[in-house]
Amino acid sequence: MTKKLLFTSMILLALAFVVMAADVTGKWTYDQQMPARGGGEARTVTTTLDLKVSGTTLTGTVTGGMGRGGAAQPIDIKNGKVDGDAISFTVERQNRNGDTIVTSYKGKLNGDALELEITSPGFNGGEPRTNKVTAKRATT
Repeated sequence: MTKKLLFTSMILLALAFVVMAADVTGKWTYDQQMPARGGGEARTVTTTLDLKVSGTTLTGTVTGGMGRGGAAQPIDIKNGKVDGDAISFTVERQNRNGDTIVTSYKGKLNGDALELEITSPGFNGGEPRTNKVTAKRATT
């Protein structure tokens, strides 16, 4: 009897953690200022996250960002995880030389805001760059 009670309690506890997982399913957007190149003006780039949570697994796409000419090709999220109100995932892009560039996203849900820390490799093998942004739920 004690073993059954313990087993049942463990199952209920595991389910409680799944229920408490962050509800980040949906579309999120954030803007970033990109520096000017070649004497041009700085520009604002909008990135869209299309996220889906299943248990503790996070899937979806990232669209926009720094792609060539602001290209908006969706890129699949990899290694997506949800732990309470925290999320993490990576995105892999190919640069012009064909090298794979991995960008890591870590964030925390705070109401209708998703506070993200985005870490990208540095230019020409330099130190990684980290940016902090706040994504908002898209209304459309």
